[in-house]
Formats: sequence, structure tokens, C-alpha cells
Amino acid sequence: MSNVETAPAEELCGGDAVADQTFELLHEREVVLGTRDGTTVTRTLPNKDRRMVGAWCFLDAYGPTDIAGKPGMQVAAHPHTGLQTVSWLLAGEVRHHDSLGSNQLIRPGQLNLMTSGQGIAHAELSPPSHGDVLQGVQLWVALPRESAAVDPDFAHHADLPVIDAPGATTTVIMGSIDGAASPARTFSPLVGAEIAVETAATIPLRKDFEHAVLVMSGEVEVGLVTLRPGPLLYLGRGRADLRIMARRPSRVLLLGGEPFDEEIVMWWNFVGRSHDEIVHFRQLWESGSFAPVTGGYAGGIIPAPPLPTTPLKPRGRVRPTHE
Repeated sequence: MSNVETAPAEELCGGDAVADQTFELLHEREVVLGTRDGTTVTRTLPNKDRRMVGAWCFLDAYGPTDIAGKPGMQVAAHPHTGLQTVSWLLAGEVRHHDSLGSNQLIRPGQLNLMTSGQGIAHAELSPPSHGDVLQGVQLWVALPRESAAVDPDFAHHADLPVIDAPGATTTVIMGSIDGAASPARTFSPLVGAEIAVETAATIPLRKDFEHAVLVMSGEVEVGLVTLRPGPLLYLGRGRADLRIMARRPSRVLLLGGEPFDEEIVMWWNFVGRSHDEIVHFRQLWESGSFAPVTGGYAGGIIPAPPLPTTPLKPRGRVRPTHE
């Protein structure tokens, strides 16, 4: 999914790591996307005070939405640079088209992973014959400087490792958990997983990672914190495990990674390192220099919004108290 806000704010991330165990509730904000159906999402990354978790720099959750008799998701062609898009569904189906010629339907339990690198364009549409409900999350992973201009790529992973343990079933989307490794390509140490919790579960974690959890459905307790769909709970670093108790059957998204120590600028659908770089990406899109979206796509494009009137500045991944 694109960040198709018509007036996107400057999103700035990267910088110093924080090495502690904590429970920090990152509250969501509602964003109405500029799609044909006016889709509303809840965004928890970037957050006002904590803009990244590992290399995870963007997290939108949407649905469950009744799309019976409606178009559903209709996100026209738009560009990306310097990041990976991670598409994960809980209900429904979405078709991905891109400028590499990809044409791939994604369903719940499957991963669509697009690496933009130096530049790619894509579109995401509910198929004409779709289910009645659509729900999912859209995430971005910032690419480190040495990989920011890799060749664009798209991969569909329909068979991901699943860990069945007492109280929960864990699907490893990215990275690895307890020896079970996703086939998805990563460019920095990170992890992403969906945990279906029936009662209570303990999930092993890497102590050198920072982690966060988002409830996608149901209600759980992590420590003394009760979580429902909406906010993201940041867990800090140094934890050997995640202990979750479900008040009812729930689905939880776990994100983590080695703290991302680079400063980056994120604006609209681009990740870069400077104002000039973002200006260049925008000019390429507006001039038609990105390869067109093919793979059976016959729709239009999303024009780039105007740049802010002040220069975009890279800042730290955690908002300084004086900012």
C-alpha cells in the first residue's frame, strides 16, 4: 500500500539506539488515504517520539472492513525508493502489479515482499471477485545505506515457517525465531511474525534486538499492559522472551530488529538520506522516468504531493527531548 496522503508530513527516522527494557505505548493516529474509496488506516510507525523499531519504519493497520459490493482496495500506481514493502493480510485478497511486470494475488498467511532499492512503482487492487472483508497490515523496512540503491525486486512467499507451541502458533514472516527462518530476503538483522494466541505463550527473542507488538485482533496482556487493536507496544532491548496471555483468541504482530543506527529522511513513499535526494526521487516520478507498472495493470498513477516549504532534514530514530 502507498502512503497516499495528499499532504504527507515529513517523516524522519534513524540514529542513536536505546538499550533498555521498557514498556512504552505508542498511540496510533487515524489517516485517511487519498484512495478512491477513502480508506482509513491506523498508523503507529513512524510515531511522534519513536520513529522506528529496528529497520521497521512504517506500520499501517487497516480493517476489518466490509467491502461486500464495493471496490475494496484501489491503490493506483505509485513509486518507492530505499525501502522494502511488506504486505500481510488477515482477511481478503489483494492483487499486486509492479514495474517489473509482476502480477501476484496475495491471500492471508502469504507474504508479498517488494524491494524498491533505486526505484520501483506498483499498484495494489482488490480483485473484481473478492471476499466480503478486508483486513491487513502494510509495513516498510528501511534499507541500510549500502543497500539503498540495490536493483528492485519482488518476491511472493506462500509457504512460510510455522511454529506450533503450547498456547500459540507463530508464523515467521521475516527473519527467524527459535531456529525457524523465513525465506524472505532481508538487508539488516530483523524479525517479523504473526502470533495466533489461544491462551498464553512464551516466544523466544534475541536480546540484542529491540521489539514491539501490535494486536491485530482480540485482546492480550503483555506484562501488566492490556492491549487491544490500535497502539503499538514498544518493548525495548535485552529481553530473552515475550510472554503473552490472551483474554480471548488473538492475533498479534511481533516486530523487532537490530537498532537502525543511520539517519534517514522518509517523505511520501520515499526513503532517502537528504532533502536533495528526496527532491530528485520526486522529480523522477513526476517526469515519468520510473518504469511504468505493467503485469496487466491498466489504471492511472498517483501524482506526488507538493514538497514541504522547509528543507527536509534527517534526524534521529528517537525524538530528542529538545526537538
